[in-house]
Amino acid sequence: MTAIVILALVALFIGLRLYAVLGERTGHEQPILKPADPDARVEPRAAAVPTQPTSSLDPAGMAYLPTAGPGVRALLAADSSFDVARFLDGAKAAYRLVLESFWKGELDSIRPHVDAQILDTFTAAVEDRTAQGLKLDNRLVAIEQAVISEASLTKTVAEVTVRFEADIAAVTRDAEGAVVAGSMSDAVQTRDLWTFRRDLASRDPNWVLIETDEDE
Repeated sequence: MTAIVILALVALFIGLRLYAVLGERTGHEQPILKPADPDARVEPRAAAVPTQPTSSLDPAGMAYLPTAGPGVRALLAADSSFDVARFLDGAKAAYRLVLESFWKGELDSIRPHVDAQILDTFTAAVEDRTAQGLKLDNRLVAIEQAVISEASLTKTVAEVTVRFEADIAAVTRDAEGAVVAGSMSDAVQTRDLWTFRRDLASRDPNWVLIETDEDE
């Protein structure tokens, strides 16, 4: 069972856990999925093809771990439109969209952007808490860091794993809206690993979320 499912089940008691490359389609980025609202838009950047991976502005000042370097370079060589910083910006937007959709139990908006198995897992967790008359009132306070921890290219299929460190405030409410667990005043730090996949030979520019796990 994925970490999101585990956390979704835990959320029934403590209310915790559970766009890729987003960006505007300027032709110089690979979107994971379109934003759900205007505030989530990533402004287009200059149409320059990077010769070296650029860094997303995270607290650690790095875009990927050294172990992911060979995979990132292979991806850059295979796809001249791929931009590391833009990918991470989009991955953070995807992280927020998927989390908020799961918390609300509104999965239709992410259906085209997640693997079928992942969607089934999310759906089962939503149905389980609904059957218990519980609702999540969670809030993603901040994404402290998003960094590529793994990257690979097998023929034309690219897979990129992003490690997220985020602060989440979580509350579980009953059918009447009463708080049964959690607190909106206390944010809990979470560490997740999300893996995205895209076939570079496909005309579809979107990345698909294929796996979630907890970074211990």
